[in-house]
Order: sequence, then C-alpha cells, then structure tokens
Amino acid sequence: MTDHIEQDQAAANDELSPAERLALLEGQHRSLDQKIIELQSRPWQNQLLVQRLKKEKLRLKEVIERLKGEMIPDLNA
Repeated sequence: MTDHIEQDQAAANDELSPAERLALLEGQHRSLDQKIIELQSRPWQNQLLVQRLKKEKLRLKEVIERLKGEMIPDLNA
C-alpha cells in the first residue's frame, strides 16, 4: 500500500516546481517531527513507530538537502 502512495506522490511531485516540492517536503518533515514529539511525550510510547518515523524524517531530510543542492547554481561553472 505504501508503494502505491509513494508512486502517487512521485507523480504529483513531477508537476511541482523545485521550490514547491521543497516547501512540501519541509512541511512533511515538520509534521513528522511533531508526531515524534507527541509520541515520545506519552507514557506508553510505541518505540517501533517512533523509530520508523525517525527514519522517514531522516530520509526526508536527505531528499530536502539534495533538492536544495540542485536548486543552487554551481558557482565553479
């Protein structure tokens, strides 16, 4: 099921400008951060879910950094 969602997101991202895609990814990153904070504040936290969300947050951060690098022109050119 997540493969289908990721494919839909990838198709939608193809229609976005790099700046729009960056804003979308940064929003998703912030949302994951809030979910992690909320889960960690609970007395009976689901460690497996927290771990999965942290990995997804890291993956998003890597995509964001790569996209930022692509948006900045090569100064050595």
